Amino acid sequence: MNPRPAKGAVHNTKRIGRGQGSGHGKTSGRGDNGAKSRSGFKNKRGFEGGQMPLARRLPKFGFHSPFRTEYQVLNVDALESCIKVGRLPKDETITPDTLWAAGLINRSTMPVKILGNGELTVKLNIEAHKISKSAVEKIEKLGGTAKQLFVETEAK
Repeated sequence: MNPRPAKGAVHNTKRIGRGQGSGHGKTSGRGDNGAKSRSGFKNKRGFEGGQMPLARRLPKFGFHSPFRTEYQVLNVDALESCIKVGRLPKDETITPDTLWAAGLINRSTMPVKILGNGELTVKLNIEAHKISKSAVEKIEKLGGTAKQLFVETEAK
């Protein structure tokens, strides 16, 4: 086995700006004119050569509140299936910490909201940052408790 690269695989590096005889003199491979030939040129993100960029050509619409609270959402049927499988405690109060330990939510700054989607046949005692009316009805119908935790909101 030959330890060298194959013949013709290795080329000499371009020595730019070393006179006309080198073939890379004068404009040094940058061409004659334009922004790319100038020193200090940096291609800006979204720049299309002076043409109106796509992001500015497209219509803008809608509104996104900077103060919106996003929740990690869980349905009551998901909680019930986790209790039946044994991932959640049956007789204890379910808190965001126990939901995190069971792997149902991630440990982020986002608060937890319980929704009432699906059927519920197991008694639940739950504490969450927000609980929908339908979820509260289903939980209390079976003799469980649904306690809402305090959520800090930024006041302006």
